[in-house]
Amino acid sequence: MGDLDFLKVGLAQISPVWLDKGKTIEKIKAFISLAGEKKCNLIVFGESILPGYPFWLSLTNGAIFNSTLQKELFAHYYRNSIQIEAGELDDLCITAKENKIAVYLGITERAQNRGGHSLYCSLIYINQDGEIKSVHRKLQPTYEERLVWSQGDGNGLQVHPLGKFCIGGLNCWENWMPLTRTVLYGLGENLHIAVWPGSEHNTSDITRFIAKESRSYVISVSGLMKINDFPKDTPHLEKILENAPPVLANGGSCIAGPNGNWLIEPITAKEDLIIADLDINRVFEERQNFDVAGHYSRPDVISLTINRERQSILKILD
Repeated sequence: MGDLDFLKVGLAQISPVWLDKGKTIEKIKAFISLAGEKKCNLIVFGESILPGYPFWLSLTNGAIFNSTLQKELFAHYYRNSIQIEAGELDDLCITAKENKIAVYLGITERAQNRGGHSLYCSLIYINQDGEIKSVHRKLQPTYEERLVWSQGDGNGLQVHPLGKFCIGGLNCWENWMPLTRTVLYGLGENLHIAVWPGSEHNTSDITRFIAKESRSYVISVSGLMKINDFPKDTPHLEKILENAPPVLANGGSCIAGPNGNWLIEPITAKEDLIIADLDINRVFEERQNFDVAGHYSRPDVISLTINRERQSILKILD
């Protein structure tokens, strides 16, 4: 077997500089460079790590209609969210290219093609040449997330070659959506990326389940957040802290192999770059008796249609 049969991956379990996109970008760049020094081919960051998960919603009664507090927090979140078209990920792309490393990164996106004022939970794939190859907007935000994140579309349901591997990814509870997983299986995925805001209760069961179902490697990456990680200049900080627990996200990043067994069990309460080597031959071995999109499927009976059109309110004909 050649070098391309193996992939060195880095799981960046970090806390953001919460809702400060400039400082968080610098932290992400530092971890990309560290992964490059460690000769990683791929580094993965958690859901919406840039600029941070909207933890305030469940702590401040986020569903109150027409609330000044909620409006001001949303505006603060908006100002620190990312507009890709404005070049706000360019520095990260340059860092990825300099280190010859691919990146999966969770962001909160201000989508220009939707008017630029609504926010999306998006998973970005940057290849080893520093090119953004897909932007997957979370199809269905979970519960209170729907108060800040809009529904995405199928445009980002894509896979990417990396060595002998074919990688794809989903955000948080999208990983529980059987049809969404099936799209990636049908596209040939054999390394699945699942990103989470935290914590171990999110990653401990589904990581192994998806690996067993798909006979693929599954990497789950979560963020960290403690009560003292809220910056002092956060709007309405005193209200957020009234109901905030000491730990809001404890990590839980992990890797399961194609047989469903742990390669790395969930790691909690520790900021770290977690590194592992993956062998593509383990995938080939496990597909011998079960291949969900191949010999163990019946497309003549059951098949799936996907709409990958990027959704927009406008279709401009000049």
